[in-house]
Amino acid sequence: MTPRPVRVLLADDHAAIRAGLRLLLDASDDVEVVGEASDGTAAITNARALRPDVVLMDLRMPGVDGIEATRVITGERLADVLVLTTFDLDEYVDGALRAGAAGFLLKSAEPAALLDAVRRVADGDGVLAPEVTRRLLAAFARGPAPDGAPRPDPAIRPGGTTAPASGPQSGTAGDLPAPAAGANADASGPAQDPRLADLTPREVDVLAALGRGLSNQGIATDLYITEATAKTHVSRVLGKLGVPTRMQAAIVARDTGLA
Repeated sequence: MTPRPVRVLLADDHAAIRAGLRLLLDASDDVEVVGEASDGTAAITNARALRPDVVLMDLRMPGVDGIEATRVITGERLADVLVLTTFDLDEYVDGALRAGAAGFLLKSAEPAALLDAVRRVADGDGVLAPEVTRRLLAAFARGPAPDGAPRPDPAIRPGGTTAPASGPQSGTAGDLPAPAAGANADASGPAQDPRLADLTPREVDVLAALGRGLSNQGIATDLYITEATAKTHVSRVLGKLGVPTRMQAAIVARDTGLA
């Protein structure tokens, strides 16, 4: 039985870009362009009507922009959103990631990379262009947490100990507080941020792998488990963290010192 092709909605205010993307995607046997939108309002409307698997979303569009359209589409669970962006739009990418985008790719990406990204997002993986991965996640670690989520105190070391006010770090804890007790507490383990409290040790490992940008296959290889098991662990991690995408889970991993 032939697998159903990945159904894609194109959202870009430039007709020439949409035409080029359609030509590229329709040439693949396992991808089907089911609709187009020239602004965020049309993207939302068409996503509700067509229920695509993936929306390829431009960020800068007239009226309702790509960030707000991403927020609505992911909030209503209409589709996964793969953002097509340019190198100098970090502030827009930041907003789209907080809105729930599953991935980001530069518009200069090779055709094979774009097709691979569409397939991976449809399969539940996240995608970040290598050129923006480190810069983007570093910016999130410095920025405000979404929805008021707690940020770890920079004076708190991994394990729950408090860093000294000045001078080099000591190799012993001395009179500093001990790590909090719990399923994941370990004197040499990651920081016990409240967001990690419900995760099992294996799920902490998976979250750390997400923070390093690994795909499900990469996680499986790294942790010596099957890809299906990795996918199950990722789903549980997202549920326990209360985040909709693995990109946002990766930010939590970076934020809590796991990656």
